[in-house]
Amino acid sequence: MSAGTQANPHAGEVALEINGVVHVLRLTLGALAALEAQLEEPSLIALVARFEEGRFSASDVLALLVAGLQGGGQPLDAVTLAEAEITGGPVRAAQVAAQLLALSFGTGAAA
Repeated sequence: MSAGTQANPHAGEVALEINGVVHVLRLTLGALAALEAQLEEPSLIALVARFEEGRFSASDVLALLVAGLQGGGQPLDAVTLAEAEITGGPVRAAQVAAQLLALSFGTGAAA
């Protein structure tokens, strides 16, 4: 997906406006595997539970958004995203992270 396109929630996609440009995020299997390793979780279930139980940090949200951006074909990395202006601020960033997990796993994660 390229920046500026609409997200398709049925395909596990979520939109997030970064620096005034709408980006489509999606968690692919490869992005999830990298995220699982980075966050040092033993399984995908443990990763989802971490977010569902509210046991996540700002760096966890950042890592999840980067994984979603990469899965959506967006070239933003963690350093760029950390310095970017996200419309809706940290609250919106956390909501999008939760939506990505919920759409990817069909869980009750906050949407």
